[in-house]
Amino acid sequence: MSRVTREQDTGTESSVQTMPLAKAITAALRDELAADEKTLLIGEDIGKLGGVFRVTDGLQAQFGEHRVIDSPLAESGIIGTSIGMAMRGYRPVAEIQFDGFVFPAFNQITTQLAKIHNRTDGALTVPVTIRLPYGGHIGSIEHHSESPEALFAHTAGLRVITPSNAHDAYWMTRQAIVSEDPVIIMEPKRRYWLKGEVDTANPAPDAFRAQVLREGSDITIATYGPLVPVALATAEVAQREGRSVEVIDVRSISPLDDETIARSAAKTRRLVVAHEAPTFGGFGAEIAARVTERAYDRLTAPVLRVGGFYMPYPPSGQEDRYLPDIDRMLEAIERSFAYGRTR
Repeated sequence: MSRVTREQDTGTESSVQTMPLAKAITAALRDELAADEKTLLIGEDIGKLGGVFRVTDGLQAQFGEHRVIDSPLAESGIIGTSIGMAMRGYRPVAEIQFDGFVFPAFNQITTQLAKIHNRTDGALTVPVTIRLPYGGHIGSIEHHSESPEALFAHTAGLRVITPSNAHDAYWMTRQAIVSEDPVIIMEPKRRYWLKGEVDTANPAPDAFRAQVLREGSDITIATYGPLVPVALATAEVAQREGRSVEVIDVRSISPLDDETIARSAAKTRRLVVAHEAPTFGGFGAEIAARVTERAYDRLTAPVLRVGGFYMPYPPSGQEDRYLPDIDRMLEAIERSFAYGRTR
């Protein structure tokens, strides 16, 4: 599952481990449970079973049933209970099994959790973390593969973040749990088994800031969560075709670090925004609007979007055609450059 390396020069144990993204989240939950007795986990089948994706595997045995709580099958109850516990001084981390199962709790999240701090003029904080596996490409059906991030980003009072690699998954999870604000962690379930190095002694950048993963000079791709590896692979292909692509991992959907994205777009003069959610009404539209406002005079082409189609999530046999891939990102890059040739 993971390996612990040793420093050759000193013989001491290194803090760097290689693990899948899912196990990086497990490690983060374990470390926060150990660090603060007021932190607890709640969700369906997260205890003895260890969760549908085994992210909480072994945590109930280590910390007990009063810290890792198997809830009834009732998402509104999970979030409502978490809100109450947070108001009494606890730091609950609630798991929703799949993205499409969050909607029974949508009222609790958007009308209560997001509003209590403002409603009480700052007197109460509700440090609830919601873990929400999202996105497709796992061969599943509707209600198991959606990308509802824009719905939560539209709700003031919520922080919404999404890691794309194991190191970020570890540190962004820990940063979310210690935040005094409610945070929704959108976990890209298709990347749960993507392995990477995690340095538990070297924190990732601020969870609420974007990060430039690859420098480029011709065009920028801004994306997040499950599509970050696709964007990096696209940049490699484009490089062989003579295009220098800068790749930005947005990381934080709300608050949005539009400054970093706009700075990159102003440098390369072109921007493609990609996400799995449908482009119509998707979060890419917000990024496009903000970058246009900040860098309009520097852009040589309009901001282009790549996303899912405006339709219910398709059967698993069709999801490869529905989800953005390298070819669709490359096509958007060529469309961007076509503006300089045809206008």
